[in-house]
Amino acid sequence: MELTGRLTADAVIKALPDERQVVNFSIAINDYHRPKGAAEGKEFTLYVSCSYWKSTGVAAKLLKGTIVEVSGRMYIRAYIGTDNEPKASLNLHCNSIKVHGSSSKKQHGNSEEAKPEAPVENMVAQMEPEDDIPF
Repeated sequence: MELTGRLTADAVIKALPDERQVVNFSIAINDYHRPKGAAEGKEFTLYVSCSYWKSTGVAAKLLKGTIVEVSGRMYIRAYIGTDNEPKASLNLHCNSIKVHGSSSKKQHGNSEEAKPEAPVENMVAQMEPEDDIPF
């Protein structure tokens, strides 16, 4: 599944007990719908929690407000909240991330504003696809 949205916060790198690292971030996808016969439409936002396991180097570009295109496997996680009410979250295990624009957040103490970047290449390692065919 491919999604395009805006990061809700800077990406966070989390180290697991088995020494693997994962980049966690959340994107917001804004949409608009006008029901048939209605005079006004409704705006709504869908939030998706994303995890990227292949490399932590991409985290430096994943800043709040950045527009990204992500693709991967989507799943839903159901849980009981602190208020003992059932809740659910929409999650995505990312296979690839494309950065389509940077946020206006200042980077590394630089006095210049971050300039929008041209879309960067797929952040996935530039590896040859594995051949599944046994012959």
